[in-house]
Amino acid sequence: MWRAYRTPATSRDSMITLYGISNCDTVKKARTWLEAHSVAYTYHDFRANGLSPETLMGWVDTAGWETLLNRRSRSWKELPENERSSICKESALRLMLANPTLIKRPVVTVGERVITGFNQDEFDVLFINTTILHRKDCEHGD
Repeated sequence: MWRAYRTPATSRDSMITLYGISNCDTVKKARTWLEAHSVAYTYHDFRANGLSPETLMGWVDTAGWETLLNRRSRSWKELPENERSSICKESALRLMLANPTLIKRPVVTVGERVITGFNQDEFDVLFINTTILHRKDCEHGD
């Protein structure tokens, strides 16, 4: 007989950190989701607490600067057109460090993984469970 058991999709040893800005609605949704599902995490407000160049470079190396750059933000739209049209990795890094509102939020790190934005389906898969089928040998005539 086969039975489905739910097991965490993330390792118990993987530290989860959610980076964002406290007044961002998407960050609020992600935090609410994590708390509602009893997922332990550390919150880092990068507007209030800053962001190190090393942390940002780690994200860029993993997720790519294009993924991290929030081209829908008001901060992006307020940049001069010549800065937006000539954006490259180096200028994006400089701008995101100077103005963290240019970073797509939230940024969630789980071990070596970097996830940007909040997608409930992705959070379900990553943080809640994955189904693993185990074969249960017949016991007591089952």
